[in-house]
Amino acid sequence: MTHPTDTAVHIIGAGPAGLMAAETLAKAGAPVVVHDRMPSVGRKLLMAGRGGLNLTHTEAQDAFLSRYAEAEGPISDWLDAFSPDDLTEWAHGLDQPTFVGSSGRVFPKAMKASPLLRAWLARLNDLGVEIRTRSRWTGWRDGALVFDTPEGERIEHPAATILAMGGASWPRLGSDGQWVPTLEAQGVAVAPLVPANAGFDVAWSDILIERFAGQVLKPAALTVGDTTVRGELVVTRYGVEGGAIYALSAALRDAIAAEGSATLVVDLRPDLSEEALAERLARPRGKDSVTNHLRKAGGLSPVAIAILREIGEIPPGAPKLAKRIKAIRLKLTGVQGLDRAISTAGGVRFDALNPSLMLTARPGVFVAGEMIDWEAPTGGYLLQASLASGVVAANGVLRWRASQ
Repeated sequence: MTHPTDTAVHIIGAGPAGLMAAETLAKAGAPVVVHDRMPSVGRKLLMAGRGGLNLTHTEAQDAFLSRYAEAEGPISDWLDAFSPDDLTEWAHGLDQPTFVGSSGRVFPKAMKASPLLRAWLARLNDLGVEIRTRSRWTGWRDGALVFDTPEGERIEHPAATILAMGGASWPRLGSDGQWVPTLEAQGVAVAPLVPANAGFDVAWSDILIERFAGQVLKPAALTVGDTTVRGELVVTRYGVEGGAIYALSAALRDAIAAEGSATLVVDLRPDLSEEALAERLARPRGKDSVTNHLRKAGGLSPVAIAILREIGEIPPGAPKLAKRIKAIRLKLTGVQGLDRAISTAGGVRFDALNPSLMLTARPGVFVAGEMIDWEAPTGGYLLQASLASGVVAANGVLRWRASQ
């Protein structure tokens, strides 16, 4: 018996990695069917675009690759296949002009994801890509893919398969990590899924929470061990989050897992040396209160002053006070869960994949995106690597099919 989709490549997951794989395959002339368990596609991409869709980054290649830490090697190959320049050109091809922000980040001029996604879906439709929503993959049966759909169970016999179902962050948007036991049952090595780019718990006082939750501390320099990141820190009711926190989240998460807590050192005035700050603080304060003196002479914002007071009495003398301001030590006691994390660490291990991202345990099945065991901070690095992995997996499918 033949099946109408025997020649089609089936992609499971209609996020950035899955859709980019679909485009790459369709441009090469392959029939493509994309499945997504949600009623609409690209939900996490749309969520990411609410505050300005960060497509990629313009920093030098060595610095860019260093953001991927232990996964730098394989992701370097991904970016050879689809570079930051390629991504920008791709967006322009969708009539989505871009601009480079002051930090080197690349954004669409529309500053949101919806116009780009609409243009992308229109292109995929023109290429003949079929997208099936409310189609949830439940595993394999006798080598075939099994889907739960509103019309009942559906069996597909694909020419090849790409799994691009994401990690487990923001599960209400579609990526729930339910694929883990299915792959493990096939002998695929999967590292545990844990939060990445997440907030951390700090035992703030009720007064600080009431007055300053939601406020942003910037500029600030945050240090963990030998690593220092400049950026912003957002005070939340549970603790801290923000871009600079996300850049350190792997180290903070690992420290909490190993020791039960992590120490985050915060420099409240990173633009001043300790000596220069001490000189300013030594100026007579006259009738000014301590708070006003810290604001005027120290240049501290109200939220910075609140954090300074939070960790103890204001030390006497300008040198000691400057030293404290330049090295606030916050104790982080926990990490926010997967339901609040921006992304996920863990996933299919690289040693379970060949360089084309095909599972060694299941020839003809490829993996892309956050399902793979890598992580990166926000700033364009997540989307760049996810899209590039879709290109790599699709090219792997094309080579594998040609060799059969």
